[in-house]
Amino acid sequence: MMLQNPAAKYRAFPAVQLTDRTWPNAVISKPPIWMSTDLRDGNQALIEPMSPEKKLRFFDMLIKIGIKEIEVGFPSASQTDFDFVRKLIDEDRIPDDVTIIVLTQSREELIRRTVEAAAGAKRAIVHLYNSVAPVFRKVVFGMSREEITNIATTGTTLVKELVAQHPQTDWGFEYTPESFSTTELDFSKHICDAVSAIWKPTPQKKMIINMPSTVECSTPNVYADQIEWMSRKLERRDSLILSVHPHNDRGTAIAAAELAVMAGADRVEGCLFGNGERTGNVDLVTLALNLYTQGVHPGLDFSDIDSVRKLVEECNQLPVHPRHPYVGDLVFTAFSGSHQDAIKKGFAKQQPDQPWEIPYLPIDPQDLGRSYDAVIRVNSQSGKGGMAYLLEQDFGLVLPRRLQIEFSRAVQAVADQTGLEITSEGIHQIFSQEYLEQTAPYAYSSHKMQEDTTSDEPVQIDIALSHRGASMALQGGGNGPIDAFVDALGLDIKLMDYHEHSIGSGANAKAACYVELRLENGPTLFGAGIDSNIVTASFKAVLSAVNRQIKQREAASAPADAGAAA
Repeated sequence: MMLQNPAAKYRAFPAVQLTDRTWPNAVISKPPIWMSTDLRDGNQALIEPMSPEKKLRFFDMLIKIGIKEIEVGFPSASQTDFDFVRKLIDEDRIPDDVTIIVLTQSREELIRRTVEAAAGAKRAIVHLYNSVAPVFRKVVFGMSREEITNIATTGTTLVKELVAQHPQTDWGFEYTPESFSTTELDFSKHICDAVSAIWKPTPQKKMIINMPSTVECSTPNVYADQIEWMSRKLERRDSLILSVHPHNDRGTAIAAAELAVMAGADRVEGCLFGNGERTGNVDLVTLALNLYTQGVHPGLDFSDIDSVRKLVEECNQLPVHPRHPYVGDLVFTAFSGSHQDAIKKGFAKQQPDQPWEIPYLPIDPQDLGRSYDAVIRVNSQSGKGGMAYLLEQDFGLVLPRRLQIEFSRAVQAVADQTGLEITSEGIHQIFSQEYLEQTAPYAYSSHKMQEDTTSDEPVQIDIALSHRGASMALQGGGNGPIDAFVDALGLDIKLMDYHEHSIGSGANAKAACYVELRLENGPTLFGAGIDSNIVTASFKAVLSAVNRQIKQREAASAPADAGAAA
């Protein structure tokens, strides 16, 4: 049960005293160094860890998208991880420009096993860590600051000695004070300085200081203050690569990583789509594409993001949420009518050589190898814009605005009745039933038209149609084909509006016509017709509107006058 006074159990995280902080005014103008820990941190968090075969597929995919630093395992923790690292090296599977990272705790036997696993790689980083936060010092280890520091420095000394015995490998070194974000800043600085003093990095051969939010306990601005404080205070700063490893316990890992980079971090560790312990590591995909949408290329290629997602889901045996940024099934989907209308108008005005400006779409789905097919989907919350967009995109039907409004009522009625999403095909079926298949009481059969284009004489027309199943032959004349057709029908019709356009091109092109008319004193209604002949399409559209008017009138007068005919 939640407490009425949570302050009795939980303490607010203390703020960092950094009144002259500069990170709020910083702008990220280049990508950080990306390090994937999918095969280590991500893998250890899976219910069923990846098999060696899945790890290889994942490793190859990371290389393909452009990750240059890959943490490949914890070789001292399991024979499986050790064998996987050796397989990568012995089978020459690591490109020359890719560096593998191997993690180890600061214990002699584990360090020796780790160096043994990575020896022979062209480029490798030994990643040493130990827990430094007060809760670990007091509760877990019962050690002083000096004793915790000694663990780190002793381990660093041993790593330095061991890697010197394998000069064929270009060795790097990374040190992590685990639980950095909940550790006193002065102690974090002290232990990192002690480690770097032993490793002796140079501006030409830097070492990595990794500052994780092992458990996210504060708002992202506090983490940024911690990073800026360390960046200012650390010794040998010009010889260090400052790295961050945000977890997502409070749901703000993305913001924490971005603010940390603004505060001076050079490198970010994370997983694709945010896999990892508990609530996960920071999502490298979202971070990278956030940069991309600000005009900064992240140095990673997600041109086929769906295939990346598919492989990650298969290897992790975890689904990516349908609302996950950039890659989820629904992130480029609008159901809301006002959203659909804005998107439709945005696409109509977007020019290929101009900056991307589509409402509600922060990125062009096609940049990620995704289509526009799912951008607009229709349910009971949708409006005319979405329906019209789908008909135009998938079937080439460009509905006039007033017809969009009228047709939306028919779709809305179906959506309300079923409570389900209506697909593009479903919308087209409703349109066909409501407009194109209106063949009663009047149905078009054929026509012959005499038109003298050299004079102002009226157009003469002979039409064959059926009325409630009975064949009819009618004649009429007028200033144009539609006027002559209306005259032949002999009905009190007032034509209000007319639109036409082609569907497709070449020999298979068809014409679509939409007419808005009033029959006698009834309401104005639309009709639609499609045919390979533009004149025939317009006649079908007129009959569509007339039939809809008659059916509405008959429905309104039922049951008393259900049999009345026009």
